[in-house]
Amino acid sequence: MSPLKKLTLRILIYGGVLGYIAGDLFLFHGPISRKIESANPSSTIALSAAKSRGVVARVFNHQITRDQLDRAVAERLWLEGKTLDDIPGPNRKTLRYAALGDLIDHELLRVKAKAHAPKLLVTEDEINQLLRLLLARFESRDAMESAMKSQGIPDETALRNRVAARIQQEKYVDSKIAPLAEVTEQESREWFDKNAAKLAHPPRAKVRHIFLPTLDHKPADAKATLEAALTRLTSGAIDFPTLASQLSEDPATKTTGGDLGWMSQTRLPADFATPVFQLPLHQPTLIRTTLGYHIVEVTDRKPAQPRSYQDAKPEIIAAIRAIKRHQAATEYRTALRRFEAEKIDIHHDMLAD
Repeated sequence: MSPLKKLTLRILIYGGVLGYIAGDLFLFHGPISRKIESANPSSTIALSAAKSRGVVARVFNHQITRDQLDRAVAERLWLEGKTLDDIPGPNRKTLRYAALGDLIDHELLRVKAKAHAPKLLVTEDEINQLLRLLLARFESRDAMESAMKSQGIPDETALRNRVAARIQQEKYVDSKIAPLAEVTEQESREWFDKNAAKLAHPPRAKVRHIFLPTLDHKPADAKATLEAALTRLTSGAIDFPTLASQLSEDPATKTTGGDLGWMSQTRLPADFATPVFQLPLHQPTLIRTTLGYHIVEVTDRKPAQPRSYQDAKPEIIAAIRAIKRHQAATEYRTALRRFEAEKIDIHHDMLAD
């Protein structure tokens, strides 16, 4: 074939290909057009496909599914000690939107924090501290692991990764709002002048106890054991510290004579505080709480006492800073969501019951 014929054939082939592509794109909406459209997350095809997979929102290229949202709702309720059955029907939609807002904020902050990761180091001690606080909400590690699995967290490594990411995000937010959370001397002084009465030390009692939990013992057995122990104590057969070291199952006070230190009524559970603050001095008494049975003795008392500004200042500054930080963080998250609005799609029809 002559060079001229080869050139003519190539032109015909290229022309045919270009003609097909043009027809696909602009005339009959063929596979190439559909492929390009599906790559656009805002296209009708992409949206339809995403919704079929249960996607309720998109942040950048990250998709949030209904399953993730349901888990987020369950986690919110779990932290409040509730279930979905406790929420009236009309309020459930509001709850879902609030949980979705948290997921959107989390993804926005994840992207921002990742970009600044070298400056937002998270230590093992910080992770361990937050995990200890989390574990304290549960009766046992098994109970926590069961709750983890129900929230889609397979193991402790995954939990640690989530905790580290959350700490990193909080550090990122702090880096943006730190100046707004600062508290001046004038602010703290004015707050003290207005709230001095609220800051006074309330009446306090110095308390010690010997404790048996009904979680690990039958209530009748725990009660009988401590009744017998109380008889020995009041008869002088044994002293309180020795009995606490032998019998108490409160690990925090067992080796210190059962000493709980100075306590105010407002900072104790009501079922413990009410009987304790009615006790006379030096009269060991058996009481029952939701946690178990206690032999309790009040060894000293202090009346309500006013506090000086210098004494209360660290507490005042911490409280004002926490309020200002919360307000600033909320405003920053709102501004971030508004700034990145074009990167966020919410499929409202997927949020209905």
